[in-house]
Amino acid sequence: MEKIVEQTYEIMEVCLLAGKIMLQSGGETYRVEDTMMRIAASFGIEKSHSYVTPTGIIFSAEGSEPTKTKLIRISERSTDLKKVAMVNSISRSISSGELNLNEALNKLKDIEELNVTFPMRYQVVAASIASGCFMIMFNGGWNDFIPAMISGGAGYVSFIAFHRFVPIKFFSEFLASFVIGLLSLLFVRIGLGHKLDTIIIGSVMTLVPGLLVTNAIRDLMAGHLVSGLSKGAEAFLTAFAIGAGIAFVLSFL
Repeated sequence: MEKIVEQTYEIMEVCLLAGKIMLQSGGETYRVEDTMMRIAASFGIEKSHSYVTPTGIIFSAEGSEPTKTKLIRISERSTDLKKVAMVNSISRSISSGELNLNEALNKLKDIEELNVTFPMRYQVVAASIASGCFMIMFNGGWNDFIPAMISGGAGYVSFIAFHRFVPIKFFSEFLASFVIGLLSLLFVRIGLGHKLDTIIIGSVMTLVPGLLVTNAIRDLMAGHLVSGLSKGAEAFLTAFAIGAGIAFVLSFL
């Protein structure tokens, strides 16, 4: 009996770790819940329940013994879709019987500790190029491509730097958009930039919460109202922070 209880807790640990990695990496709520329940079913727990919000996961397993429930808190969230894909791959391997419980747990722990993000210099270069390309997409001229690149890259660096000192996303986004607005206005004032609006729009696109909005809509459509509304509110705050930073520059300078 004690061995069965211990094994149940190990299965729940695997399920919760998989859900934690996916949720922290930008996975949708319904995908996290479905993955956890499929893993549990593959290891013999046919009746399981998962309740996922952007800040926490509750998972329970039913069986011949009293229902067991565990809760984990999610405090940090980012966008790392490669980790989501890796967890999905492990889930499929578990379902097909290729991985046992210990192997699955060890692989998930390796994924949790894995740093698959690109070096900061590559991220800054990508943000700069994306800013210039977005500016062109919004009917900007090629003579504003370099100012948009510089403003967008500086804004992205500012966001990363401010977030390390002030771990509140709203203020980091506000200050980053302020830097973008300030640089864009400076380029136009000294004659290196021409259309202020397109430079600003292209530069702030690296801060826009596109994945967050998409996940919020998908969660709402899937019936996860709490997660959908909370993600939508987070996206709204991000958009408000970006707009407020730009408005502050344009209003007072």
